[in-house]
Amino acid sequence: MVFSKWGGRPHYEYDALRLGSDEHGVWLGVPAGTPMSRPGVAFSLEVAFVVLVPEHKAFAASFYQPTSPPPSGWVEVYVDITTPPAWADGTVHLVDLDLDVVRGRTGRVWVDDEDEFADHRVRFGYPGQVIQTALASCDEVRLAVENRTPPYDGRTGAHWLEQLEAAMMTP
Repeated sequence: MVFSKWGGRPHYEYDALRLGSDEHGVWLGVPAGTPMSRPGVAFSLEVAFVVLVPEHKAFAASFYQPTSPPPSGWVEVYVDITTPPAWADGTVHLVDLDLDVVRGRTGRVWVDDEDEFADHRVRFGYPGQVIQTALASCDEVRLAVENRTPPYDGRTGAHWLEQLEAAMMTP
């Protein structure tokens, strides 16, 4: 997975396993401990997660493995609002457009980084169509996450987390 910011500025990168696809899109698995990086920062998460990359939608949705006790700041679902995905040689490229839809472990849903989006759309000159698509995608995703509409129903992500676990046990 390669995320950039508008104008080709680098952002997050990490390896993921292609688990399969369904009516929602392509599902990628990221085992716990996978190295992740962005300029100036390298780390790995304590928990596994799966990422939904829809074919023609402008977001990437991450579903995190529940743990007990949950790590500090743990969330169930984190959706990056992006440009539509572009695949090349087994790598998906997305431009992160700042807005994020988050469902915390208590079930609360919020939109994060609206201030960053407002600043960046002016500072970096996001085209009008990009702005409209990002705002529409954010609204659509927020409603789906709040209403627990599949794939945000708790079962769909859990299914793909099980697929990741099975893939990790297969030699």
